[in-house]
Amino acid sequence: MNRYVPISTLRRLPVYLHYVRSIKGERKNVSAAVIAEFFGLNPVQVRKDLAAVSGTGKPKTGYDVEELICQIESCLDCNNETKSVLIGAGNLGSALLSYNGFSDYGINIVAAFDTDPETVGKSIGGKPVLPLSDLESICRFSKIRLGIITVPAGSAQEICDRLVSCGITAVWNFAPTILKAKDGVLIENENLASSLAILSRHLLFER
Repeated sequence: MNRYVPISTLRRLPVYLHYVRSIKGERKNVSAAVIAEFFGLNPVQVRKDLAAVSGTGKPKTGYDVEELICQIESCLDCNNETKSVLIGAGNLGSALLSYNGFSDYGINIVAAFDTDPETVGKSIGGKPVLPLSDLESICRFSKIRLGIITVPAGSAQEICDRLVSCGITAVWNFAPTILKAKDGVLIENENLASSLAILSRHLLFER
């Protein structure tokens, strides 16, 4: 899948994929309208999203479910392993290490890294926790493609810089700060505080 797919569409595709996987044993075809209704989305938007990865939708019939699954998986590169490392094996890092759903999208966390002597040497979710001093050697030896950052804000940029120096071009940042990197490096900042602020504001007006 080499065609351009907007980032906004990429954010929605995993949601569609989860749904069509869940109905695989129930129906052979599915339409954009059915998917849109299930999630409460605009059917025009869903149709445009699917058009970015598939050209097989047919009037009245819709999309072949198995074929659509394969096309979305191909777009998201689910069938190719993406070797990853996680830095910061605290509460959040441990939760991510124990999550089994990453494999559905081809993500394989090879190892975690930490500076806490009580944590280093342990295995969390079947993944070894190694000393942070081993980061560069493991990244280069294992040809790591993705770095996941779950360290405190004050350490995050330094960790990001170290990952980029190892040749990593994709960083998933859970630290409560905005990271920066050179052109060619994609940083996805997960801002939990922003989401909580939106939820809190909504609840304020529900009282």
